[in-house]
Amino acid sequence: MNRPGYVSPFTRNPGLRPEDPTYSSVSVVVPFYNEEECVEFVLKEIRDCQPEAEIVAVDDGSKDRTWEIMQGIEGITPLQLTENRGQSGALFAGLNYASGDILVMLDGDGQNDPADIGKLVELVKSQECDVAVGRRAKRKDTWSRRAASKIANRVRRWVVHDGISDTGCSLKAIHRDHVDLLVPFNGLHRFLPAIFTHAGLKISEIDVNHRERKAGTSKYTNLDRAIRGVYDLIGVSWLLKRKVILPNLKVGDSSSE
Repeated sequence: MNRPGYVSPFTRNPGLRPEDPTYSSVSVVVPFYNEEECVEFVLKEIRDCQPEAEIVAVDDGSKDRTWEIMQGIEGITPLQLTENRGQSGALFAGLNYASGDILVMLDGDGQNDPADIGKLVELVKSQECDVAVGRRAKRKDTWSRRAASKIANRVRRWVVHDGISDTGCSLKAIHRDHVDLLVPFNGLHRFLPAIFTHAGLKISEIDVNHRERKAGTSKYTNLDRAIRGVYDLIGVSWLLKRKVILPNLKVGDSSSE
């Protein structure tokens, strides 16, 4: 039997949902790329703050010891992309793999504070909103990075109308059903609020802690972010205008008397 040219790494179950969605379990998805200096303390801190949660650590094809280190940490579910696909690809894979009802995303560089996860989870669990996103109240970045981010946020809001002041904050919580709304592309992680707003979801933005990077280095410069951002805005604007959001589906009774 011939294999298709592309084989999905995820299983698909046929049929419609048999029951209403639940909000009981939590998964935390954390992408890493060449973060051997901080992967251990980041994952252990998340585990200590969320001992009941599934923690999916995604290695985005790292060239250092990131994959080796994360496999040795108790209470962690390691997932590896055998080839580097970027932060959005790693995040998309982790969200699809995770088993929790509520899915939390945060960066693997340690600048997001795992102590804030509980606040976002409670917002989604209470169904006060569909999506909870963090807003870095006091950013611990350089002046140039803060300035570039401020300009990028204004331009993005003007173009895609997502209503979010700080989409660069990776700390977000969604229901696993919302993964169906996502299309994997480079830059996806920067436009999650725009995609969810376009789908009619209610988003709540709350202040969260932001910390200085303890180890490792950023993988992007301000110029890289600016060039990517303009290019992505064009594509996302087109996508939002053309994307189909499926309504509820019904299956008819085909039985004959």
